[in-house]
Amino acid sequence: MLRSRHIPDTGVMMTQHIVAALTEIKTELIALELWSSLPPSPEALASTAPFCCDTLPFEQWLQFVLLPRMQALLDGGHPLPTKVSILPMAEVAFADYSQDMRLLMYWLGRFDACFQTD
Repeated sequence: MLRSRHIPDTGVMMTQHIVAALTEIKTELIALELWSSLPPSPEALASTAPFCCDTLPFEQWLQFVLLPRMQALLDGGHPLPTKVSILPMAEVAFADYSQDMRLLMYWLGRFDACFQTD
């Protein structure tokens, strides 16, 4: 389960939404049987391409890059990204998957929405 550390009141609601979205993303990856029991190689994780698209399937990037990095930012009280756009990449990456990805896409969109300032 993803967790949140205490932060100033101004960010509590945003943090709660982020934690909820991250938790649901993990839940959906597991439900869709896209959760990996083995981590990718350090070389694959060291990719400098966006989303490690040259070395990892997108679901592994979510599991081994996005989820732990966001958790580390939350745990450390570090500044969060000001703009996030994961859903468009997910739509492309998962286009040919046979599973019903609608709920995962919903939560990825909710995660992105946490960072919109409009």
